[in-house]
Amino acid sequence: MLTPVLLSVALALAGCATPARFAPGEPLSSVLARLGPPTGEWDTPGVGPVLEYATGPFGKTTWMLQFDMQQRLMRAEQVLNENNFGAIVAGMSADEVRRRIGPPAKRFRVARPPQTVWAYRYDPPFCQWFMVGMGDDGQVMDTAYGPDPACEVNGDLMSLGGRRR
Repeated sequence: MLTPVLLSVALALAGCATPARFAPGEPLSSVLARLGPPTGEWDTPGVGPVLEYATGPFGKTTWMLQFDMQQRLMRAEQVLNENNFGAIVAGMSADEVRRRIGPPAKRFRVARPPQTVWAYRYDPPFCQWFMVGMGDDGQVMDTAYGPDPACEVNGDLMSLGGRRR
């Protein structure tokens, strides 16, 4: 019985170490010690590194932590939201999309138009996800919102969070 208790304590403590809890000025080393390795990392010329902490494929948050040249936290932003989705436009590169909103929860191929769809789970009022259509040239072709297949129960879509019987 000790193992389940230790596991629950560890999970509770891990929940306390979220990017939202870090104050500006927090050293990069402290963030890494508490959160562990990031899911992505980029250098921002003239500013400092950006660390990405994505919770996918079923999580609905991706945090971008911007540090200054002295490796002090400037800001932490949860980027999976409609404001950031609206900034994803045709012609953007796959790298630009990844830097802005992180990795997709799922990638899948569609035939018409021929593209790879990057799908992002987030926390909307209804069960939907944001999709980016990526052309074979690595450029955004289009974007859309659609129902998240994770909401389907026995083939029925739970569009409003209720169950069909």
